[in-house]
Amino acid sequence: MKAPGTAYDDDVLGQDPQPATMADYVSSAEDSGGVHINSGIPNHAFYLAATAIGGNAWERAGLIWYETLLSPRLLPNTRFVGFAQLTVAVARQLFGPGTPEVKATRDAWREVGVLPAGGAMRVGVGSARGAAAAGDQEGQGKAKRRSSGGRPSQN
Repeated sequence: MKAPGTAYDDDVLGQDPQPATMADYVSSAEDSGGVHINSGIPNHAFYLAATAIGGNAWERAGLIWYETLLSPRLLPNTRFVGFAQLTVAVARQLFGPGTPEVKATRDAWREVGVLPAGGAMRVGVGSARGAAAAGDQEGQGKAKRRSSGGRPSQN
């Protein structure tokens, strides 16, 4: 979580290709579009949020991520940007607006390049605009999202 892409550097296997930020996002037809290889990005965001918040990771940052995973707004095909926005919303619900937990969560997603730097978030969870802002390289079309009320399609 602290340093994705550093798990191994081996003569046979090569170097760990897991990215820590969207700048190094791996677009692939394999691995369900790179779901495992790109997991370093949200993992690193969690690490950044947890270290910024401080204390035991399971008390605040872990609670934010856990409650996000339980949210009915989290769909099986939610993109990184939707998950990031939902973690910020959950942090706000749990700890209140403008709290260090909300700031740390938002800043972590910005640092890994999922949320745009600076300014208020103006996009909804899973929106087409939000996906574009986060570099939705997986190419889910805007039409599918519009037809489902702004949520990613279940197809």
